Amino acid sequence: MSVTVRWAPSPTGRIHLGNARPALLNWFFARRHGGRYVLRMDDTDLARSTREFADGIEADLKWLGVEPDLLVRQSERTALYDAARDRLIAAGRLYPCYETEDELDRKRARARLLGKPPIYDRAALALTEEDRARLEAEGRTPHWRFRLDGRPVHFDDLIKGAQTVNTASMSDPVLIRADGSYLYTLPSVVDDIDLGITHVIRGEDHVSNTGTQIEIFEALGGAVPVFGHHNLLTDAQGQGFSKRLGSQSIADFRAEGYEPLAIAIVATLTGTSLSVEPYESLDAIAEKLDFSMISHGSARFDPAELDTLNARMLHAMPYAAAASRLSALGLEGEAMWLLLRENLAKFPDIAEWSKLVTGPVEPVVADEDRDFLALAKALLPPEPWDETTWSHWTDALKASTGRKGKALFLPLRLALTGRHDGPELKSLLVLLGRKACLDRLP
Repeated sequence: MSVTVRWAPSPTGRIHLGNARPALLNWFFARRHGGRYVLRMDDTDLARSTREFADGIEADLKWLGVEPDLLVRQSERTALYDAARDRLIAAGRLYPCYETEDELDRKRARARLLGKPPIYDRAALALTEEDRARLEAEGRTPHWRFRLDGRPVHFDDLIKGAQTVNTASMSDPVLIRADGSYLYTLPSVVDDIDLGITHVIRGEDHVSNTGTQIEIFEALGGAVPVFGHHNLLTDAQGQGFSKRLGSQSIADFRAEGYEPLAIAIVATLTGTSLSVEPYESLDAIAEKLDFSMISHGSARFDPAELDTLNARMLHAMPYAAAASRLSALGLEGEAMWLLLRENLAKFPDIAEWSKLVTGPVEPVVADEDRDFLALAKALLPPEPWDETTWSHWTDALKASTGRKGKALFLPLRLALTGRHDGPELKSLLVLLGRKACLDRLP
C-alpha cells in the first residue's frame, strides 16, 4: 500500500500534547507502511501565523523524533488555491454572498424561532447580475460559499468504521472571506490533491466537516483520501488542550527535562488498548500500535502517569544512551550512572545526584550520633574496596555498638551523603573510596 500522510499545524503558537497526538499517529502510520510524511504549515492566517512559531514546531517535531520527508507552507501556494477557486466558480459550485455577519445572525435567530435548523438559506443564489452590481456599488464585498450537494456522504473511517455525514443538514460553507483570504477548507483539499495525500489522520472533532471536504475533492476531480479520526487527548480535568488557553507546550515539557520518547508515548498510547509503558523507539511503537487499538472514548492525560513513565525509562537507560548527555553536563563514568539512575525523575537531576560521588556534600550529623560516627570512622576498612566492604563495616559496627536497622544505617547515610534517600550505600562506598569517606565522617 502506497502511503502519504500529512500533519498540518497552524503556526499560531507552540504545539501542545493534543497537537503532538496526530503529529505522531501520522508518523507511526507512515513508518509502519514505509510511506511519506508531509509537514504542512497552515499559515494562511497572516495576522496570527509567524515564522518563529513555525520554526518552533519544526524544532518540537525534531525533538520528538519526527523528521518530515517534505515541508510545505500554504502561504507560498496561493496560486494553486486561486486556480481551484476559479474552477469551482466556473462549475457553479462556488458562489458570492453579500450578507453581513449581523444579517446572518438575524437569519439564524429567525430560523430557530420558527423551529428550523439555523442553516444558510442560499438567498445569494437568487441574486441577479444587477443585484450583485448594486450591492457592490454600496461597498459590499462578497464572501464565497461552496454549494453542497446536500446528500449523505459515506466513508470508511480507519478508526471509527463506516461513517455517514449528511450535508443536507449543513450550511454551504464559506471558503473565501470577504477580504479574499482563504479559510482552512479549500487550501487543505487542494494541497491534499496536489501532494498526493492518501490518508488523512486527525482528531474526531473533524468528522463533521469530512462530508464537505469529500464533496470538494469530488468537485475538483481529486482522489478522495482515506480518513481516520482518533479520539482527542484531554488534560487531567477533561478539558481539551488549547494554544489560546495556554496549555503546557511540548517546549515546556522539554525545558522541564522530560524524555521526548516519554512525551510521545503518553501523547499517543493514552486512550488505546496498549499500556503506557517504556518503548525503545518510535519505530517500536509504530510496529505495535494498530489503529483498531484506539478507543472510541476520550483519552485523558495523567501527569502522574507521565512522571512514572519518565522515571522508569531513566531507571532502565543503558550507559551508552546516556553517555553523550552526561558528557554535556561534565560528567562521565558508567559505574556512577548505573548507581544513580535509579534515583532520577528527570535526566537533569543527575547533576545534583552526581555530587554524592564528586562532592561537595554537606554531612548531616546529629549530636547523639557523634560518638557512633567517630567509631565508624575508626573501623572503616582498609582498601581495596568492593561491594562486600559495606557489610564488613556495618557488621563490625553492629558488633561494637549493638545498633541495628535504621539506628545503624541512617546516621551513616546522612554523614556520607547529607540525604535521607539515595542509592545503595554498598555501591556508593566503592565509588567514593576510603579518603572521601574519611573526609565526610566527623
